Amino acid sequence: MHPMAKRKLNRRQRWRIEKIQQERRDRAQRKAERAHPTAADLGEEQEGTVVAHFGGQVLVEAGDGAPTRCHFRANLEQLVVGDRVIWQAPRSEGDGVVTAVMPRATVLKRPDNYGNLKPVAANLDRLLVVFAPRPEPSSALLDRYLVAAELSGIPATLVLNKADLVAPDNADAVARLVALYQDLGYPVLQVSATSRDGLAELSHGLTGGTVAFVGQSGVGKSSLVNALLPEAELAVGALSDVSGLGQHTTTTARLFHLEGGGHLIDSPGIREFGLWHIDEDELLRGYRELAALAGHCRFRNCTHRHEPGCALREAADAGRISAERLNNFFQIAATLDEQARQRYHS
Repeated sequence: MHPMAKRKLNRRQRWRIEKIQQERRDRAQRKAERAHPTAADLGEEQEGTVVAHFGGQVLVEAGDGAPTRCHFRANLEQLVVGDRVIWQAPRSEGDGVVTAVMPRATVLKRPDNYGNLKPVAANLDRLLVVFAPRPEPSSALLDRYLVAAELSGIPATLVLNKADLVAPDNADAVARLVALYQDLGYPVLQVSATSRDGLAELSHGLTGGTVAFVGQSGVGKSSLVNALLPEAELAVGALSDVSGLGQHTTTTARLFHLEGGGHLIDSPGIREFGLWHIDEDELLRGYRELAALAGHCRFRNCTHRHEPGCALREAADAGRISAERLNNFFQIAATLDEQARQRYHS
């Protein structure tokens, strides 16, 4: 390995690399725009939804029609799957053009390789946070997903997958975790992609909305997607055919239609979605029960660690809120501080 391969990049170097990459993307987009069809080749403007993203091109779907490959204007913000757009279809052969993006109701973001927040999906109605009896579920890890959902303004439902793996040695721990989040108002569904128990209830709950699965590796997100979308591989093949870019084209995400009338946005990047670089105030806002108490501390600048009259610690001591969730907040906050120090010194 080259001796410089593992060197740590400072902020200016990362900024320079990102600037070069952006310039390359802009050049490629301008080149694509020069190849755009003229106004005479395009139909009237209409509304549509981005159902797949292929680098400098997207697939747009309107109504029940087949998706159409489209270029997009270089002055548009970054398009993502789920975006509702204004576009023009080709009058005959060729590509369409996306001319505008409609306001997003919600947007899911994650850091790119340079630490910049990038959107990965838009207009989600619900995040399905998947966990399982094994690997042993952690409330601190689940909290990270729930905080991210709260800060994104996307309602979350917890999905206990592999419910058939609940056994005498883990039943109490699983039941305690389920009760913890139900008491906070988070719906909890128990399913098994393997035995198909609970899938009908899950599918019914997805009717009419746009959802995405998130959760740690090994909890069975892929199995749930495959159980809900038995034709998913055929659908991916069909999208690849429409894109004209082959089966192995990398997409940022795809939007699938569920039998019950809902939609599922899926990609590995979304499935492993987690907390981005936030500060402690934002973290606190992501804990719904802690945020409600934060303004009631004796001191306005209370750190909730050692000050007298802290409303959060008093509520935890009295059993009005979960001491476990408060400890998770402190634990995650400590990792945010470490991330901040690393960014400061880089």
